[in-house]
Amino acid sequence: MNETLVSVVLGIVEGLTEFLPVSSTAHLRIAEALFRLDLHDGFWKMYTIVIQLGAVLCLPLYFRSRLAAFLARRQGPWTSHPLTLILVAFFVTAVPAFLLSKIIGKNLESLYIMGSALLVGGIVMWAVDAWKAPSEKRGPGAPESTIKTWSMETITLRQAIVIGACQILSALFPGTSRSMSTIAGGQVAGLSRAAALEFSFFLSIPTMVAATGYDLLKTLLGKHGEAAPVVMDAHRWVVLGVGFGVSFAVAYGSVAALMAWVRTRGFVPFAVYRIVAGLAVLAWAMSRP
Repeated sequence: MNETLVSVVLGIVEGLTEFLPVSSTAHLRIAEALFRLDLHDGFWKMYTIVIQLGAVLCLPLYFRSRLAAFLARRQGPWTSHPLTLILVAFFVTAVPAFLLSKIIGKNLESLYIMGSALLVGGIVMWAVDAWKAPSEKRGPGAPESTIKTWSMETITLRQAIVIGACQILSALFPGTSRSMSTIAGGQVAGLSRAAALEFSFFLSIPTMVAATGYDLLKTLLGKHGEAAPVVMDAHRWVVLGVGFGVSFAVAYGSVAALMAWVRTRGFVPFAVYRIVAGLAVLAWAMSRP
């Protein structure tokens, strides 16, 4: 298949799945395997990183008004500021993930790990969402509610640490999904669906920019297992630009749709999809020679 068309398809896959709780890493790896791309090739490693960065960069644009409001906020101690708590959750994830980078790299090649993570993550997400559903229906202020936090403005330090710790699982086990682990972790910690989802979006900005930036630098310098730095020509720049642009645009639409969906519905459809996809990936892995 033409590489530009492949780039469009991969950009759509990345944009659709980066923020949905279904694991963009697993879907991207599966799509790349179906297209028989050489994932040890320096260019395609770089391509994967760049389109992930394209998806993440849509967030500052989508949440520009929220970011402006947070930056202008002056009331309360800085230790409880939403942006401070995002950085706390980021560092809780970043340090262990960096130290375990070799294990993470090995797990990225395993369809068995991806399939199992999709399956188990789907079951966990379904269970957590079902547990929280009655409190979501009753709304804020209801007695005996298991939800204590209904907006990002009232998230606590403990909740931020719990969410950051849960995000480590997504780094270790591809297929877990960064958004699934942070959303489910946030709900367990007492956040509403909408608050957990929004915090997950904001947390992904420093997390994914740091992770993709680090991987991109290693790839460009030829320190990602390649014999030499990646050599670019006009065709490769076009393929890369198409993937970045498609990923950015599709991710923007996905964020808007997910925010609207979650405010009135739950995460069960995504959980069901994860379970079915996980079983399919495991079956595919076992059928391979």
